[in-house]
Amino acid sequence: MADAHRSVPLAAEAATTEAAREANAVVLDGAVQVKSAASLTRSRKARGSGRRAAWSRFAVDVWITNFNSVEFGIYKHSRNRAKSRQFTSDMDIFAEVIEDGERTGLLGYREDLWRKNAGMDKRLVMKLFNETLNWRATLDLMIGRSLQLTLGARRLPVTCFSINAGDHDNMIYVERSANKWPLAPEHFSFFLLEGGRPQFYRLRRDVIDLGGDYTLYSHRNEVVGRLDGAVFSIGGKWVGAVHPDHANPRLLTVLKLFCGMLIFNGDCRRHVRRLARDVLAGRYEPKLEKQEADLYMNPRRVR
Repeated sequence: MADAHRSVPLAAEAATTEAAREANAVVLDGAVQVKSAASLTRSRKARGSGRRAAWSRFAVDVWITNFNSVEFGIYKHSRNRAKSRQFTSDMDIFAEVIEDGERTGLLGYREDLWRKNAGMDKRLVMKLFNETLNWRATLDLMIGRSLQLTLGARRLPVTCFSINAGDHDNMIYVERSANKWPLAPEHFSFFLLEGGRPQFYRLRRDVIDLGGDYTLYSHRNEVVGRLDGAVFSIGGKWVGAVHPDHANPRLLTVLKLFCGMLIFNGDCRRHVRRLARDVLAGRYEPKLEKQEADLYMNPRRVR
């Protein structure tokens, strides 16, 4: 009888111990699951923010007047010329490049060459400087090449721009496509040589376009960048974003200069169209401006 009385408390104690063990296991399992879920959420957020932060972004903001801190002031233009030989006497700074909330570049063009010249002597020459006015790159409207392409396209204006990026061994040519139907969006194409291998790109203007929006495609027809033009902007403003796999300094330089060129895009097309019409009618004798002629020189010529 004594053994029977002792076995009842022992059994009850064992049952209580087992129940407590199971309850503890459930609590621990729940805590592990909650911790794992929280860790997974944090990792997803980190990956998501990493993807957003990895896209290279910049803004090109066009000024509407020359009353700015770069050029306005007594002897300001002379001081700017002293900082860089690329800052010519007719250079007009018209836009700034903003990255991470700070000014990192300035865009200027040779005003006299574009506004005061005529015929094939009228050319768009745009330059990119850093914030201290050190030269970084130059964009030239190639009149000879543009006329060749326009005449070949039977007077459809096809503009060609050459870009000399200071840290790149090769010239970059941005050309408007001649495969253009009326009211259809325009396309520009170019390629970069990276490690001896060409990387081809295409800029396509959006069909529904209010502020000058362009999409950047790779040669695999993948979207790798965007240029979003501001709708409510007097001078003009573009915000660019480039995928991290393609965000190298040369491509970003091309896109910054391209945004600045868009201010003159329509005038460039009309200028090339008029030149082609006059050449075909015999009213104009083609003659290349000397600085543009130098850009066509054979680098292997005997000197």
